[in-house]
Amino acid sequence: MSLIEKIIARAQANRQRIVLPEATEERTLIAADRALADKLADIILIGNPDEVHALARKNGLTHIDEATLIDPDNYERSEELAQLLCELRKKKGMTIEEARRLVRNPLYLGCMIIKTEGADGQISGALSTTGDTLRPALQIIKCTPGITCVSGAMLLITDRPEYGEDGVLVVGDVAVTPMPDADQLAQIAVCTAQTAKSVAGFDDPRVAMLSFSTKGSAKHEVVDKVVEATRLAKERCPELKVDGELQADAALVPSVGEKKAPGSAIAGHANVLVYPNLEVGNISYKLVQRLGGAIAIGPILQGIARPVNDLSRGCSVDDIYYLIAITACQAMDAK
Repeated sequence: MSLIEKIIARAQANRQRIVLPEATEERTLIAADRALADKLADIILIGNPDEVHALARKNGLTHIDEATLIDPDNYERSEELAQLLCELRKKKGMTIEEARRLVRNPLYLGCMIIKTEGADGQISGALSTTGDTLRPALQIIKCTPGITCVSGAMLLITDRPEYGEDGVLVVGDVAVTPMPDADQLAQIAVCTAQTAKSVAGFDDPRVAMLSFSTKGSAKHEVVDKVVEATRLAKERCPELKVDGELQADAALVPSVGEKKAPGSAIAGHANVLVYPNLEVGNISYKLVQRLGGAIAIGPILQGIARPVNDLSRGCSVDDIYYLIAITACQAMDAK
C-alpha cells in the first residue's frame, strides 16, 4: 500500500468533519463529491446554495446532498458567532458590526465553526491567497499551545527506498517563515516531526537539522543558529530524536553519516529534514521534485491548534482530495 493509500485509509477509518469554505469553486466541489462518495470525511460546504446546486448539476455530482451546506448570508448561528468573534478580538478593537461582517466571510465562518467544535479542520486556497487562509486561522483558532511559529511541511515520495522511511521524507519549512530564528527553527523541528507521525504515519521520526556544516566542519553565525535550534528542540521535546548541524548527505547516507558524524543516531538515518530557512527549503524541494522525480505533497500547514490547510490557486481536484485526507489525519492527532 502506497503512502497516499495509507493516508486515505486512515481518514476513512476515523472520519473527521472538514470545512470547504470555497464551495462555489468547481474543483473544490468535484473533490468534495469524490470525498463524500469514498467516505473520506464528513464535508461541510460554505457557499450560496443555489450556486452550489447549479454547479453540482453541471458536473453531474451525485453525492453533494450528503454534505452539510451552509449559506453564509443566511446562517442561523451568525449572530451567536459574531458575538463570540467580537469577544475573542475585543482587545484588538473589533466592533460587533465588524464581527457581523466577518462571519459572513466563508473563511472566517469556517474557522468560527471549528472554534465552537462544529468541525475539525478547514481547507481553502483554490480561490484565496495564503494570507487570506491564514489570517482567520491565527486570529480565531490560534497556534498550538507552546508554538508561536506557523510553518509548512512537504511529503517527498521518492523511488529510493534506502533513504528516509522507505523512500519517504518529511521536510520543512517550505512555505511560511522566511528567516526563522533558533527558537522558531526548534518549533519547526518539533512540528515537522509531529506531521511525520500524524500524516506520514512514521512510528519513529528521526530529525536532521540541516546546514552546510556537519558538527563544526564550518564556522558561521548561521551554523550557530542551527546548533542552538537543535539544543532548543531537545529541550522543548526531550523525547524527540533530533541531531544537528548536519549536511544533507550526512543526514541521509549511512556511510557519509558515519564518517562525518560518528556516534550520531540520526546521521545517515534521518527521515525528517529541517531546513535552516525558507529559501533553502522551497528551492531544494522543488529541485528534488523536478530533477529527481520525487512526488511532492503539500505544503501541510503546521503549528495551528486545529488543522487549516492552504491550497495553491493552481491546484487540481486530486490535490484537494488528498489534502482533505491529510487534514483529516492531522485533525485526529489534534484532538
